[in-house]
Amino acid sequence: MMPLLRHQSVFFLIMRRLRAPFILLIVIIAISVFGLTLAPGVDADGKPAHISFFHALYFISYTATTIGFGEIPYAFSDQQRLWVLVCIYLSVIGWAYTVGTVFALLADRNLQQAIRTQSFMRAVRNLREPFYLVCGFGETGRLICDALDRLGLRAVVIELDDTKVGEIELHGYRADIPALCADARNPENLKFAGLTHRSCIGVIALTNDDSANLAIAIAARLLAPRIPALCRAESAETAANMASFGTRHIINPFEKFSEYLALALHAPAAWHLLTWLTGVPGTQMERQRDPPHGEWILCGHGRFGRMLAHVLDREGVPLTIIDRNAAPPAPSARWVQGEGTGAPALEAAGVRRAAGIVAATANDVDNLSTVVTARELNPALFVILRQNHFANNSLFEAFDYDVNVVPSRIIAHECLAILTTPLLVPFLEDMKRHDEEWCGRLLRRLTGSFGWDIPAVWSERINLSRAPALYRKLMKGATVELQSLLKSPSNRDDALACEILLLRRDDDEHLLIPEGNTKLRPGDELLLVGTAEAQREFGLLISNDHALVYVLTGTDLPGGWIWERLSRARNARSETA
Repeated sequence: MMPLLRHQSVFFLIMRRLRAPFILLIVIIAISVFGLTLAPGVDADGKPAHISFFHALYFISYTATTIGFGEIPYAFSDQQRLWVLVCIYLSVIGWAYTVGTVFALLADRNLQQAIRTQSFMRAVRNLREPFYLVCGFGETGRLICDALDRLGLRAVVIELDDTKVGEIELHGYRADIPALCADARNPENLKFAGLTHRSCIGVIALTNDDSANLAIAIAARLLAPRIPALCRAESAETAANMASFGTRHIINPFEKFSEYLALALHAPAAWHLLTWLTGVPGTQMERQRDPPHGEWILCGHGRFGRMLAHVLDREGVPLTIIDRNAAPPAPSARWVQGEGTGAPALEAAGVRRAAGIVAATANDVDNLSTVVTARELNPALFVILRQNHFANNSLFEAFDYDVNVVPSRIIAHECLAILTTPLLVPFLEDMKRHDEEWCGRLLRRLTGSFGWDIPAVWSERINLSRAPALYRKLMKGATVELQSLLKSPSNRDDALACEILLLRRDDDEHLLIPEGNTKLRPGDELLLVGTAEAQREFGLLISNDHALVYVLTGTDLPGGWIWERLSRARNARSETA
């Protein structure tokens, strides 16, 4: 990979590569012109004459460029014609060498990289709208960019693999995504990609290399401490190192799913509610059966397997581990050494009496083979299946699993929840502290209203930029209750298809599922769930004075500046009368 130089100029790079051909052409032209001025000739009267430098340069110029041929200002003598023959062959050699050098230069990867880099830097400099810097365009980065594009948010990508960079143009995003093929561990490359740009509002480190993600986190903390950094970390050591540098959001997909599994084991309703709220909007979720109690089998004791074993042990679940390696000293669970893909190891682990099985290896084919064999031996098994590569999605969809663990999806959903719905994370944390009965009631109410389709979940802050109409009304001393806002701006007798899950205030007061008569204050933040249409209508009524007045009072204000002036004048006359 060619190192990127801050002050590198493509023009000077080209000129430096073409220095020898240009010098050769200049020398050939100089010798040709000088020789032509020395060659003896005759004028129209037959008297000896020499061509001037101007006429010689003119003649050599149009001859060397193959424009045409004509003997000026008089017909040439034999000596002059002989010299012109020499000049013609010299120019052919010079131009052939120059053209060959140009073609070789155009095929040079370093020059192509320099041209792409200059174009990329120009595109980033010209960005005037907020954007996220996405480091890594693998499966997770692709999901993030797809979701940001659907949400109308811009992204800038830096990726080490040139093939993946080329794939960005094939995706057909609604907005152009500037992409740079470079190593994101280099802080200079991050600056080229817009880390210190005034419109950059977040850094997302999604490479499959923990050391690269750590380097990005450190660079973001030192070069742009004002913007949030979301970093992937699959080892506890990397996560701890990131935390020591003040990284705000560290996402470990294996640790995150382990938390989900622990929640599913002791609070299934809370788990279903979390899955429903953090899914991809517009998709449908089928209610999964609750993880059963009883003995479980874990196939694979790598990083993911160790986290799951710890969670299951903490939840008091009887566990048998199948792994090709020998048991570690003092294992916390029953151990079977062997291959989980074969029936003998599964039989030894007690698959026929087990309640659930987790295929947690790093090999998709082995995981599928394990669960297929296990289901043949025990059709009632609760199956948790790890999928490492999204490209194998069609194979996994063909199997009737209960839970599919896709690390790229887990990271993408977590990133989107943090970036686009910042209040969702504190809501989920508050929800986990409630009992199963409370979560069950909320789940039944929400799914009863909106079905099992993944809803739109969004945050709104009552300030001048996000909710100007509502903010101005509250600043004037008006009293507005939550329930009065949840009405349709097209017909206030119809309720909006949304609910408020959380209200957060600047004094750190959190109101979970606030009452309808709660009075709003300037600066309040709201977390809402509902349909996409309700999201658009709610955004309209908090930002448009006419829609807000209609929803609150039922008065349909006249539209336009002229009609508003006429209406105020008419109201003033009626008051004086």
